[in-house]
Amino acid sequence: MRSTEEFEEFARAGIPRLYRTAWLLTGDRHHAEDLVQDTLANLLRTWQRIDNPAAYARTALVRTYISQRRRKSWSERPTGELPEVVERPGDPELRMALQSALAELAPLDRAVLVLRFFEDRSVEQVALDLGKNTSAITTRTARALDRLRAVLGDGAAQLIAL
Repeated sequence: MRSTEEFEEFARAGIPRLYRTAWLLTGDRHHAEDLVQDTLANLLRTWQRIDNPAAYARTALVRTYISQRRRKSWSERPTGELPEVVERPGDPELRMALQSALAELAPLDRAVLVLRFFEDRSVEQVALDLGKNTSAITTRTARALDRLRAVLGDGAAQLIAL
C-alpha cells in the first residue's frame, strides 16, 4: 500500500514536468496550473491502484486536457490586463510564434505534438497514452506537423535550425 507521504513526494517531484507539459498544451499559465491540479486530484483518488504513477499522471493530464477542450462550456475569457512580464532565456518572439501556432491546432493534434516532440515520447507511448493505435498517431503527427508548418510559414525554418 502506498502512503499519502509517498503521493506528496511524487507530486512535489513531478509537478515541474507536468506543469511544463500542461503549459505547452494550454498555452496559459493559469490553465496549466488548473490542469496539473486536476491531474493530481485524479491521481490521488486512484493512488492505491496504479502501478506506474508517472505514466498514469502523463496520460491523465493529456486526457483531461482533451476532455476539457471538448466541453461546450470551456472557453477562454479575454482580459483587459496584461500578464506580468517574466524574463526568460531564449528567443521570446520565437517562443510566442510557436505557442501561437500550437494554439491554432486541434486539442488532439496539439497533444500529439507535445507528447512526441516536447516530452520525447515514442509513437507507441503516445498511442498508449491517448488510447489510439500507432498508425493513427503516425498519421495525426504528420498532419499536425503540416498544419503547424502552414501556420508558422517562414518561421518554421527558424524553429528547425534551433
